[in-house]
Amino acid sequence: MNPELDRSLVHGIAWTAGLKWFTQVLSWASTLIVANILTPGDYGLVGMATVYLGLVQLVNEFGLGAAILQRRDLTEDQIARLGGLSILLGMFFCLLSIALAWPIASFFGEPAVRWIVVVLSVTFVTSAFQSLPRALMQRDLEYRRLAWLDGIEAIALTAGTLVLALLGFRYWALVLGGVLGRFVCTVAVLYWRRHRLAWPRQFRTILGEVTFGSHIVVSRLAWYAYTNADTAIVGRVLGKVALGAYNLGWTIASIPVERISGMVARVTPGIFSAVQHDLPALRRYVLGLSEIMALVTFPVSVGIALVAPDFVIVALGEKWRPAIVPLQLLALFGGFRSITALLPQVLVVLGQSRRSMQFSLIAAVVLPIAFWIGSRWGAAGVAGAWIVGYPLVAIPSYFRSAFRAIDLRTTAYLRALWPAGSATGVMAAAVAGVGLWLPEATSPKIRLFLLVTVGAVAYAGVLLVAHRRRLQDYLALWRRIRA
Repeated sequence: MNPELDRSLVHGIAWTAGLKWFTQVLSWASTLIVANILTPGDYGLVGMATVYLGLVQLVNEFGLGAAILQRRDLTEDQIARLGGLSILLGMFFCLLSIALAWPIASFFGEPAVRWIVVVLSVTFVTSAFQSLPRALMQRDLEYRRLAWLDGIEAIALTAGTLVLALLGFRYWALVLGGVLGRFVCTVAVLYWRRHRLAWPRQFRTILGEVTFGSHIVVSRLAWYAYTNADTAIVGRVLGKVALGAYNLGWTIASIPVERISGMVARVTPGIFSAVQHDLPALRRYVLGLSEIMALVTFPVSVGIALVAPDFVIVALGEKWRPAIVPLQLLALFGGFRSITALLPQVLVVLGQSRRSMQFSLIAAVVLPIAFWIGSRWGAAGVAGAWIVGYPLVAIPSYFRSAFRAIDLRTTAYLRALWPAGSATGVMAAAVAGVGLWLPEATSPKIRLFLLVTVGAVAYAGVLLVAHRRRLQDYLALWRRIRA
């Protein structure tokens, strides 16, 4: 065991979660105010521009940050050249976006989109200046500063957008607020972690890292393709009403994955990188974190699926009834998706970025076909395609490659998931039983309250009775870390 590394992991998650929730509350409050000032058309113009800009943002950094994090034996000169290459790429994509601004505006038929794209293109350069310092800070486990950087950017963006909206800048409030947030964050990161930059001459000395980064870029593009294919197919085949119901279901079902797994996944690359040559330690972190994430995401995901009929009616109203079945299916898929978040990081940190890329490419081919077939049964069929198609691709390729890379037995992994899986199974049986027992005339609000209460009590009861030893082990670990 490495108590210092354990402490860094726990502190990193704590700082990330704390500042994330604080800035999220500020963002929600600001969004409500700004939405009452601006019009849907203002948001629509910015949305048109970000369709393209969001895609470019995936390749702007070219995976060089991940290469620096994984290759811990890089010399100072190599790091400086990678930083210089990152700046050149940022400038290239900035100029490319400016050149494409007019065709993009013509495609949407909105001249204002041209200048929005031009202004937001500046963020590619400011992001490039962040790439090297952020990678070094993550490599050195400086999670408190990384969390503060995200918080500073969110606060500057929120404050800038709100002030500009109040001053009557309309859609420019959204645009300039984003530029301001990125600029302030770049100044902060360069103040905290400076590193010299160098012209990327002697390219052969960084060719391996660039190749590594290209695998990351292809993986990101493939991920973008298959994670947006369902929305495109639902909108094209089934129409805007079905798409609205499907998107709402996806948003709610993703809450446990984005809020829990997402925060953990922001911290773990640095930890995994630190133990990349110590496979027993890497296995311990994968098993322990998978078990902890499952303990949180499994009951929430299954619980959402069980109470979805009552939750949708009570919280959203009858008009959202078509979202119930997609929400149930996507919630069940969310539980599985949450435990896969660590696997690509394992492959990347061990230098097997090509395998991660291959999985993403296979998924980019298989999943859109599954979505198209599933659309015959409506939005629910597309949601069901995630449950069938994703494990069909992930288990034989993704899981197998990651387990083999760290010499992890499937039985050991399933044992790690057993506390969450068994307790969630009992919880599901209890909630389903109470649901059948309650009279049909029961108020949806009362029914929802009873189902949630029964589920929480059943889940906690199983953990305390059947898995008390595991909970005590984690409590003892927590005390050692604090000591």
